[in-house]
Amino acid sequence: MSSTRRTLLAAGLAAAGTVALGAAAPALAQTRRKLRFGVGPLLPTAEDTKKAYMPFFAHLAKELNADFELFATTDWAGMAVAMGAGQLDLAWMGPWGYIIANNGTGCTALATVKYDEKPFYHAIVIGKPDLKVAKFPDDTKGLKMSFADVGSTSGWLIPTWYAKEVWKIDPKSFWKYTEGATHAANEMAVQAGQADMATDFDRNRNAMIESGRVKPGSNKILWTSDPLPNDAIVVPKGTAPAVVAQIQKVLTAITVEQAKTLLPAHYTGFVKADHAAYASIEKAGIAVGKIKPKA
Repeated sequence: MSSTRRTLLAAGLAAAGTVALGAAAPALAQTRRKLRFGVGPLLPTAEDTKKAYMPFFAHLAKELNADFELFATTDWAGMAVAMGAGQLDLAWMGPWGYIIANNGTGCTALATVKYDEKPFYHAIVIGKPDLKVAKFPDDTKGLKMSFADVGSTSGWLIPTWYAKEVWKIDPKSFWKYTEGATHAANEMAVQAGQADMATDFDRNRNAMIESGRVKPGSNKILWTSDPLPNDAIVVPKGTAPAVVAQIQKVLTAITVEQAKTLLPAHYTGFVKADHAAYASIEKAGIAVGKIKPKA
């Protein structure tokens, strides 16, 4: 997302003129307000994402006795900008996008989504099915590699951290490197032969295969990261503790059966979380020089 588009997003959110959660906590159960919810690029298009996640946000708003408006960004950095600008009351954010926003504004995670009952996932590198790679990344030098946008945890931050701290390579010189793609675009690029390899995350690959957007044999997994915390539900700094607790209660009460109607396939509910749950992501961000340690 360009800086102009991010500015327009922030302006549009500001025009909504709603009251932040923390500012109206005592009236939460008495006064219907319009809350501004945000969600990042979890599916190929913003409209796909809004359609898939609308039932969840509608349920949350109903339980909070509020009306709502849902905004979807086209990259993870855009979601961090929107939260950082104070234009959202609550957001579904990728782990890295959350850390970026937290580092700048002090917003905080209050829950982590479960996928197949697990609150974690993995970054992956996919490659064309005919690639012969006995050792990654050693056997891939000089190949075309597509990283996702710099706001992506699995598509940019984690592989960049591994390159610096574990593989000891410079991605931009080791590979024919590009960055900035969506995860869906990365999957499609490998399938079409436009890239030899690309970054992604296991949840997305599974979803695209199940939906028929990607053929099962169109790529193979060349590398898998250690477990990473799943996406966070985030509220701005200053949100009243009572409101945080109320939202956590609503989210953790969602059963596996309810999740089938409220959330996209495989998501099964939420667990309580706080900033410490994302410490490994924060550490990686500091290591690659994208954020500074807090004083």
